[in-house]
Amino acid sequence: MSTLSEIVDSLENRIGELLKRHEILKNANVELAEELNVLQSKQQQFEDEIEAWTEKCNSLKLANSMLGSDQHKRETKLKINALVREIDQCITQLSE
Repeated sequence: MSTLSEIVDSLENRIGELLKRHEILKNANVELAEELNVLQSKQQQFEDEIEAWTEKCNSLKLANSMLGSDQHKRETKLKINALVREIDQCITQLSE
């Protein structure tokens, strides 16, 4: 009978250790999930910032080319042509 009680005590100790490990891992998982959320929000902010800077850069290129710079003339002509096509489409839709 003493061996049976020793086995039960051993199992209780192991189960207790497993429960402690489980709790530690659960807490670590919660912390990692929170950190992931923070990093994802920062990533979204950075992506938004990159998009804003890209738009500003494109606007500056367009403005520079309109001021007479030869460097971006082709891009400006393409942009103007695209705008003219859009205006034509709007006029066509309004006249229907």
